[in-house]
Amino acid sequence: MSFLTIGHRGVMGVAPENTLRSFVRAEQAGMDAIELDLHLSKDGALVVMHDADVDRTTDGTGPISGKTLAELRELDAGDGERIPVFEEVLAAVRAPLQAEIKDVAAARALAEVIRARDLTGRVEVLSFHDEALAEIRGLVPGVRTALVADHGQSDVVERALAVGAAALVLNIRYLTQATVERAHAAGLRVIGWVVNTQDDLRLVRALGLDGATTDRPEIRRTGRFTA
Repeated sequence: MSFLTIGHRGVMGVAPENTLRSFVRAEQAGMDAIELDLHLSKDGALVVMHDADVDRTTDGTGPISGKTLAELRELDAGDGERIPVFEEVLAAVRAPLQAEIKDVAAARALAEVIRARDLTGRVEVLSFHDEALAEIRGLVPGVRTALVADHGQSDVVERALAVGAAALVLNIRYLTQATVERAHAAGLRVIGWVVNTQDDLRLVRALGLDGATTDRPEIRRTGRFTA
């Protein structure tokens, strides 16, 4: 498989993160896949946002779980963009998606959408939470999953295998060659995040990673030629 370049929350370096504008820009930039984050609203909608609260990325305050979708729709998510739901992203772009479960409670709702729309070939499910990956694999036979980790990567290969994940998505600041080699020996793909500079790109290439998650569309353009 060739080296993959994945748009981080769309391409958040040039458009408001986790918005339809950002996802469309990522697709226009030719990203191989687009990563997004999922929480549940108070009334059970699959809301696309990274944080558990709306304070950082909108003009509102408070937790997502305490607001209905209608209340969330009233917020400005950057440059006039509105907070999307997962189903809107599916309609806005055709690219493969990496859907990261931030709120474990979102696993069941995501599983329902994947099953209803037969999305196992298009949507890969990511999470820091082992239990979320285990749950969605139980609910959706054949779904592809990946374990995400920041620091504390010493046991990620074992954790991924235990929940049936096929890939690791790891912070390159803490990633070692030994971890990459153990993962590949176990048959796991390894994606590095966040890769925003040419130095970052050279690092992930030197480590032999299978792909990179980036905020920057130019990383897609240069990634094929960086050794």
